[in-house]
Amino acid sequence: MKSETDFFDQATIIVRAGNGGNGAATFRREKYVPRGGPNGGDGGRGGHVYLIADPEYNTLLHFRYQRKFVAENGGHGGKNAMHGRNGADVYVPVPPGTVVRTTIDGVTYSVDLARPGQRLLAARGGRGGLGNIHFATSTRQAPRLAELGEPGQELTLELELKMLADVGLIGFPNAGKSTLLSVISAARPKIAAYPFTTLTPNLGIVEVGLQRFVVADIPGLIEGAHAGVGLGHDFLRHVERTRLLIHIIDAAGVDGRKPWEDYEQINTELRLYQPELAQRKQVVALNKADLPAAQENLPILRARLPVAPEDIFVISAATGSGIEPLLQRVAELLRTDPPPQRDPVDPDEPPLQWPLPPVDENAFTIEREGDGFRVRGIKIERLIAMSNLDQDEAIDRIQRVLEASGINEALIAAGVQDGDIVRIGRAELVWDDSGRHAL
Repeated sequence: MKSETDFFDQATIIVRAGNGGNGAATFRREKYVPRGGPNGGDGGRGGHVYLIADPEYNTLLHFRYQRKFVAENGGHGGKNAMHGRNGADVYVPVPPGTVVRTTIDGVTYSVDLARPGQRLLAARGGRGGLGNIHFATSTRQAPRLAELGEPGQELTLELELKMLADVGLIGFPNAGKSTLLSVISAARPKIAAYPFTTLTPNLGIVEVGLQRFVVADIPGLIEGAHAGVGLGHDFLRHVERTRLLIHIIDAAGVDGRKPWEDYEQINTELRLYQPELAQRKQVVALNKADLPAAQENLPILRARLPVAPEDIFVISAATGSGIEPLLQRVAELLRTDPPPQRDPVDPDEPPLQWPLPPVDENAFTIEREGDGFRVRGIKIERLIAMSNLDQDEAIDRIQRVLEASGINEALIAAGVQDGDIVRIGRAELVWDDSGRHAL
């Protein structure tokens, strides 16, 4: 079990936007206005739920204690064309580098909040219902029709934090990564001689002269990690955003493995997980040089490793020998390969949205369901959701839309019979041969 101080890099949360407010069906009632007309105002929009990349956060730990975020509903419309108050939006902070995924209509979508200040419109608030002032015509001067507010979106979000470290320490368990990180930075990872000592990534800030960079101790890999063996996927995804890798090898082979085979196996796992990772710049640290077995293996390692001599360093994390030249080389490589420049997010920059494919809101489908038919379509289902089915004028409006949109004609073509149930959203309508529907 992770402690509360552990790196918390995955979370599942629920976001629910606010419902739109209802429109009002009111009329002017003034002493000296004999023909007061409709004056019902519109409902307010429901509050949105945004995710925002906040550099004040570096883990997803805060989602351990709160997993549901609900925005405010919109206010109802009032008389005298008074518009209902919009619901307050909710902003949920996440660390930069958080990938957000959700499934909508069976399709999974993903958005990357990499830049501080980036926002994602995670759940959209429902639009407010129209008041009866909008339904007045020359032939219907006193409409009692007003829309209900549209329900707000509710989605389950999967969050995954991919660390934004400059340097990643990779290697087999017990190669000495945690020890090295504790020597070169103020980080104090747990250190012990057994597999999977590091169960979560540890971060440390390293200073070389006036240069500073972030080093991540990536948990040790084992054979089959690319396929999820052990904690493989949990480990490998943290390597993806590092600019440089320090590949630490137990040169003494204290676990009975051959050090040069360790090097090949780790790079194989990187390549199988994501081919471009195997091409990322690596500096090799031959660790445990204070042990006699390491000294015996050094000539073999230098001959077998396909690494330039200037990128191979013999070190002892336990005694500190050889570490300074290693850090100098890392600092030099980082200077010559600066991080990609990301333009600051303008506060007026529009928020990101789910990359949904364009759809025709007027499109609909009809399928058999039980003792009748089910009609599906964005526009018609929204109309049902925002209609007060207790109002006769609302039912008349639905009838007109069903006829004008071609749904009635499509139902006839599908074989609808007198008395069949036609389901649209929450409504169940009874078909009769005149084309009229009753609840």
